[in-house]
Amino acid sequence: MLDKLGGVFAPKPSPGPHKQRECLPLCLILRNRLKYALTYKEVTTILQQRLVKVDGKTRRDKCYPTGIMDVVSIDKTDEHFRIIYDQKGRFVVHRITALEAQYKLCKVSKKRLGDKGVPCVNLHDGRTIRYPDPLIKEHDTVMVDIATNKITEFIKYDAGALVMLTGGRNAGRVGIITRREKHKGSFEVVHVKDASGHEFATRSQNVFVIGTGNKPMVSLPKGKGLRMSIVEELEKRKEN
Repeated sequence: MLDKLGGVFAPKPSPGPHKQRECLPLCLILRNRLKYALTYKEVTTILQQRLVKVDGKTRRDKCYPTGIMDVVSIDKTDEHFRIIYDQKGRFVVHRITALEAQYKLCKVSKKRLGDKGVPCVNLHDGRTIRYPDPLIKEHDTVMVDIATNKITEFIKYDAGALVMLTGGRNAGRVGIITRREKHKGSFEVVHVKDASGHEFATRSQNVFVIGTGNKPMVSLPKGKGLRMSIVEELEKRKEN
């Protein structure tokens, strides 16, 4: 992510919608990934011109935290990017179309009754949406229209759902839920099978539903979340 010889200090993300350990500051996207700036000061100059939007809102904080599924838009160049994990669990700035940049997927972290008994869902990126569909439960994924902040679709968290893992040693891998195990007084364990037939297990909090069957609702980066062994990677490199 950062150059090994580029010094010992790194920009600390500002407080925001994503956790400090699960986000990428805007300056790293513009300077280290997209190479639009050479220095930290150039990033400030770009952002002060109000050229960069995150989820449809102009952001001028150079350390603003962007996390999984966030959409970064640069209107001047008509470019749109989604922040997502690659198959090895590293953040990638994945280029998407203008049509896909109109929505994002959000995981329901909590469902509750708000003030005056209004039903609400809290999403993984800090949003709170009132009056959701009564069928939406915790751990489900909702498709949010960025312009209106309304839920347009939702996917149930259940066996047969296509998921991306967002934590643990299998972070970044994509597969289909085969079964869920509930352990009283402990963590719920989810068993996932990827496209090449490999099975692995993780805790339910690391699972992010992105589609049903083999159809993800967002485009995936190169590799499609399919992790290879060292030998398979070596053979693929030889072929290329």
